[in-house]
Amino acid sequence: MTDVTGVPVDVLNTLFHSEQGGHEQVVLCQDRATGLKAVIALHSTALGPALGGTRFYPYATEAEAIADALNLSRGMSYKNAMAGLDLGGGKAVIIGDPEQIKTEELLLAYGRFVASLGGRYVTACDVGTYVADMDVVARTNQWTTGRSPENGGAGDSSVLTAFGVFQGMRAAAQTVWGDPTLRGRKVGVAGVGKVGHYLVEHLLEDGAEVVITDVREESVCRITDKHPQVTVVADTDALIRVEGLDVYAPCALGGALNDETVPVLTAKIVCGAANNQLAHPGVEKDLEARGILYAPDYVVNAGGVIQVADELHGFDFDRCKAKATKIFDTTLEIFARAKSDGIPPAAAADRIAEQRMADARRA
Repeated sequence: MTDVTGVPVDVLNTLFHSEQGGHEQVVLCQDRATGLKAVIALHSTALGPALGGTRFYPYATEAEAIADALNLSRGMSYKNAMAGLDLGGGKAVIIGDPEQIKTEELLLAYGRFVASLGGRYVTACDVGTYVADMDVVARTNQWTTGRSPENGGAGDSSVLTAFGVFQGMRAAAQTVWGDPTLRGRKVGVAGVGKVGHYLVEHLLEDGAEVVITDVREESVCRITDKHPQVTVVADTDALIRVEGLDVYAPCALGGALNDETVPVLTAKIVCGAANNQLAHPGVEKDLEARGILYAPDYVVNAGGVIQVADELHGFDFDRCKAKATKIFDTTLEIFARAKSDGIPPAAAADRIAEQRMADARRA
């Protein structure tokens, strides 16, 4: 069933009625001349302008793209709150295969839509978009981060994203094994692209045994050519079943933790860079029931947003890294709150983030 605009009713129900909704503004963008179709979703500006990346992806339907924008933007509100940033949450998606339709003209058109929001939304890179793309987008608006150093930006935010995930993983190791190191632990990384390959470097340097998988052979080869000791398995389905796996790090697309994967997962800890890892509400309880410690994704992968947010104040890498290092302490705080309140870590993180946003609205 659709409404008068042709938008499926379930999407509108999500926006206006569900706990996953509550968004302030959703903008549908189209530029026929360039083929641009995009969705910009602003979940909350309680703490400040809504900051979140632009995902460029070949969604099967427009409804799927809208749903993704809603979910991702909501996640950014929580991520930015937990990262201690005075920024709200937003996200944009561009519909289409970036390998086929991404052009300079399309990116410039997209930048004009960002500009039309007058600073309520600040964009950055995400899946399918890169620093060079943000340099183009920035030519038509002043609210673009994730640009190249040559253009006054911070460069590749994957560097601190991976660093933050590693800090969260150290906190999880401290909680489970009493020692904040992955030395001697077997860690499985699903997705060794933009973020995953940096995470592998941190893990190897820390003395972990690393197992990887990726749908792109070139991404796998980049790791194994440099580190032949790294083990490769065929796919994520094989990775989550690896015998003796201590930590599972989902670093590709969302939904990795679901009704099919959680029952067969061999790891004691889940801590990865992917957004929206929990396929649906309730999965966090399934993880807890199996004795698996889940490090909330939007907490541990906040290093990237910390990095791009710093561009708004004049980028300083050392300052950003110091902030990203605190992800270790924040993750420990969440685990402690979860234990004291008798709830899963995901629920504990939500409570802390929601309190900060509520306090900001009352201020």
